[in-house]
Amino acid sequence: MASSTDTSAQPDRPPRPNTAFRQLRGRRSPAEFAALVRRAAREIGERVSCDARYVGRVEAGEIRCPNYAYERVFLHMFPGRTLTDLGFAPRSTVRGRGARPATARAAAALDPFCDRDAPYGAHRPYPNDPLNHEESDVLRRAFMTGTGATVAAAATLGPLGIATDASAASRRPGTSEAAAVEEAVRRIRLLDDKHGADGLYRRAAEPLRAAYALLDAGATRQTTAERLHSGAGELAISVGWLAHDSGRFDDARSHYAEALATSRMTGDAALEAHAFCNTAFLARDAGRPREAVRAAQAAQRAARPLGSPRLMSLLALREAGGWAGLADRAGCRQALVRAQALFGRGTSEADPEWMSFYGEAELAGLEAQCWSTLGDWRRAARHARRATRLQDPHFSRNIALYTAELADDLARDGHPDEAATAGLSVLDLLAQVQSSRIQSMLAGTARVLLPHRRASGVADFLDRHASLPRPRRG
Repeated sequence: MASSTDTSAQPDRPPRPNTAFRQLRGRRSPAEFAALVRRAAREIGERVSCDARYVGRVEAGEIRCPNYAYERVFLHMFPGRTLTDLGFAPRSTVRGRGARPATARAAAALDPFCDRDAPYGAHRPYPNDPLNHEESDVLRRAFMTGTGATVAAAATLGPLGIATDASAASRRPGTSEAAAVEEAVRRIRLLDDKHGADGLYRRAAEPLRAAYALLDAGATRQTTAERLHSGAGELAISVGWLAHDSGRFDDARSHYAEALATSRMTGDAALEAHAFCNTAFLARDAGRPREAVRAAQAAQRAARPLGSPRLMSLLALREAGGWAGLADRAGCRQALVRAQALFGRGTSEADPEWMSFYGEAELAGLEAQCWSTLGDWRRAARHARRATRLQDPHFSRNIALYTAELADDLARDGHPDEAATAGLSVLDLLAQVQSSRIQSMLAGTARVLLPHRRASGVADFLDRHASLPRPRRG
């Protein structure tokens, strides 16, 4: 990730770990501590997109001084302490950078959310170094607004290829470029969590092309090359997921295959497990359940040495989805039991960064999808309702997804009034979330509810649903 230690005076100085901040985290996992940070932010009306990756960057010393939003949150969490007490450097020591070298400009070209022409503002103390911040002003505005937020976010995505910078192209990539690839992955995921995939996919593909151009250029150090390969693979998966969630299954399959090939070239088991995990999910959604089972089992073989029970739990759920698609109730149930047992072992330091979304809500939501596929609508509705109650408010897209699942399960289980209420809640969220997958689920619910127009709330839901604009692909 972007390092705040790269001052103009000492560009190659390695970061110094922030041991004070690590002690404050205590026995909590990075993901659990990140959830506390987001909760504290909501208490004071702030919006930060803290995840386990950000916590890791702070503890590694890559973020010498947080931006002003994070400063307010941290001081709220630990009253009576200063930033220095929390292990950060004084703000005055990390300000006042000069112009960045060509390699840093190339790294910035990879940032799909950098508002390069925006004026210097209160929440952006380093106007020449947008990668030093958890959120750019554009990302912040996208999270703070409701209607049109996805449009605002998508407008920041490109075109951003590095080939436009001739001086940068003549240099071999280094840590700045690797950090930029990792930053692009994180920001794409944050926007997808909040707004869904539609409107983001096409522009998010531009940083991916830049990342693979960096791989072709060749890094000077092996460690940097490994970071670039891992980052490019994760970026391919992120872009593939945007294609997947917006209904572009062929594009998604291509991106996942690209990530898998990248993992095989470098022997990156974590990347291989992630690529197979998403391939299994895609195969299930595309109506290829046997492939979903095989891909999920391959993911488990790759992930077993990594030592993450939570990852193995998610992969067991991917397998369960495939068995459900094959109408194999026994196979599905066995995989679900295994997923629940593995989940119960808790989090660990070995949990991959990208799994920050996987908590009790996602476990319940994926189990609901399995029972729905098997036609057990009542059990599916019970799990879907639990998922909506447990979901962190940050994951707006998932709240919409689980509620859409609940609406469909209730409709098919013979509860049209409750289904309409849930469906109306999803329609309210669609001002902020754009996902073809969710809209497709709502369309199915509407078809089921058509004969029940006289039930309470159903006519309102059907009329509002009928007025929805058709999702655009771009």
